[in-house]
Amino acid sequence: MLKKVTNAKMSVDLFVPAFTFLRIDRRLRWVMKRMKIDTAFLTRTALMAALAVAFQSLGLQQFITGPVINAVLYTSVGLVGTLSGVLVGLITPWVALVTGILKFPPVVPVVIAGNLTLALVFGILKRTNTYLAALAAAVAKYVVMTAGIKILLAQQVPLKPPVIASMTVVQLYTALGGAVISLIAMRSLQVFKPRRHGDSQG
Repeated sequence: MLKKVTNAKMSVDLFVPAFTFLRIDRRLRWVMKRMKIDTAFLTRTALMAALAVAFQSLGLQQFITGPVINAVLYTSVGLVGTLSGVLVGLITPWVALVTGILKFPPVVPVVIAGNLTLALVFGILKRTNTYLAALAAAVAKYVVMTAGIKILLAQQVPLKPPVIASMTVVQLYTALGGAVISLIAMRSLQVFKPRRHGDSQG
């Protein structure tokens, strides 16, 4: 009798994790379907992220690296979708920190906020006018990052003037430069209206 009870308990112990896994897998598939995440989306996003990481690993100056990374963000949104730009924007600041482009860890959240703002604003507005959307995204990134730096300063985080400049006004220039690079690239490929992944309209 005790053996039967033990076997039944073991069966329950094995069934519960399996059932939980199936529920999580089903929910994950539902989320991916709703957000239109498929193999093509994942592959293209990975390629965009790899391109950004590869360029960052060169360790070039900000006035070179910045416009290129911003161009990758714009292009990720334009070619793949808003969610793709968001994901790439989450990855690149950490790579910049590891490679030494970002030398001050407290500013990483500020850069992430700026990248996400750029991707979201461009993704939302590009349906109306791509050029104005790119401009608005650059300005919005600058505003958000400037606000983030002011918050750090208010919390008495020791930021040197060069760091403050590189995280504020320089970001506006690099975002505008990235917009120009990306728009030229997308214009040449004639992909202003690609299949969207992660956008609200489908």
